[in-house]
Amino acid sequence: MIRIYDFNSVSDNEIFGRTQDAFNVEDIVTEIISNVRTQKDAALFAYTEKFDKVALSSLQVSEHEIADAFADSDPEFIRVMRDAAANIEAYHKNQVRVGFEMKKDGGIVLGQKVTPLAKVGIYVPGGTAAYPSTVLMNSIPAKLAGVGEIVMVTPPQRNGLVNPAILCAAKIAGVDKIFKIGGAQAVAALAYGTESVPCVDKIVGPGNAFVAEAKRQVYGKVAIDMIAGPSEILVLADGKSNPAFVAADLLSQAEHDKMASAVLVTDSAELAVQVQAEIEAQLKVLPREQIARASIDNFGKIIVCSDLSQGIEVANRIAPEHLEICVDDPFAYLDKIENAGSVFLGRYCPEALGDYYAGTNHTLPTSGTARFSSPLSVDDFIKKIAYTYYDENAIQEAAPDIALFARKEGLDAHARSAEIRIKK
Repeated sequence: MIRIYDFNSVSDNEIFGRTQDAFNVEDIVTEIISNVRTQKDAALFAYTEKFDKVALSSLQVSEHEIADAFADSDPEFIRVMRDAAANIEAYHKNQVRVGFEMKKDGGIVLGQKVTPLAKVGIYVPGGTAAYPSTVLMNSIPAKLAGVGEIVMVTPPQRNGLVNPAILCAAKIAGVDKIFKIGGAQAVAALAYGTESVPCVDKIVGPGNAFVAEAKRQVYGKVAIDMIAGPSEILVLADGKSNPAFVAADLLSQAEHDKMASAVLVTDSAELAVQVQAEIEAQLKVLPREQIARASIDNFGKIIVCSDLSQGIEVANRIAPEHLEICVDDPFAYLDKIENAGSVFLGRYCPEALGDYYAGTNHTLPTSGTARFSSPLSVDDFIKKIAYTYYDENAIQEAAPDIALFARKEGLDAHARSAEIRIKK
């Protein structure tokens, strides 16, 4: 059962502490990456047979398999995915950057050029649940940025095929190549390349502990979006909130993962008790009850504060991945939120809107990293190149200042490179 805490009566550790799984995957992942680097496709076939229990004849998904996926899928769900894709595209179009150029008197030009990444890899989980939403959320911003090639990796099912919904989402989102590989071995393949899988410039997308560790280890060879932890939700709710709504929203994250955390922060002790009971009632009818119950029992919390101002302080310290503000006028509180991945405003705005449909991105900072990180965006798929132009007269004027600065740092060659251009 989810525990209730009085914020003013317990220690900070009970409110903000979290016991992490001590399972160490570092050495296992190091070995997998090494084997993929040396054995390439052979290692991928072997690991797919070992971990996914399927012997593949080819790693890449064919156009025929994609066509079959559309033929086998519910047309209504295809429509919903297309509508969601349109919403995601409409939102992310606002993030598209253009370069700038500033011209100063005296023959000086400064500017910034925006260039898309050439090749990006997207990891899509396929374990306890399949996530076509992840395909849309990661691929569409990359397309809008102008990425040259999008390569997707995802584990196969026992029949040797990729989940049809994932393939349909990939086609809708414009993914260029799809490979039937998962786990740390898929990350290694994207980072270093094999006979079949091209190496990429950046790897994005969520995964389990092995995937997260692999992304950490290959960072530097390639860029990564983030090292994501378990899913999180924090609901900030007043006493007028519907306990059934709040409980449902907390469970929407708890069912993701046994390590997920669902937290209610409220100014109402009565609501706290009502939500506690409602969670128990709703858990009994969840298909993923075992997962959700483990999350709620081990990492769920209800925190009762003196008022919502104190509740906001708690929320900002936790810096949750998802934050719901369940009050009559949520916009009155929005400016006070400093740390959150994505904020959902009002009593009729469940976090699931962001997961699937509204258009905001659901690849979000976790584990408190919302203090300094942002949701996945078009910016993640571009690089910015600075450029400078000084004509002959401009360098004549600037050279003495450059030389002075350089010699103050003990770099005489820097100084000379400017002075040599001064007319005698």
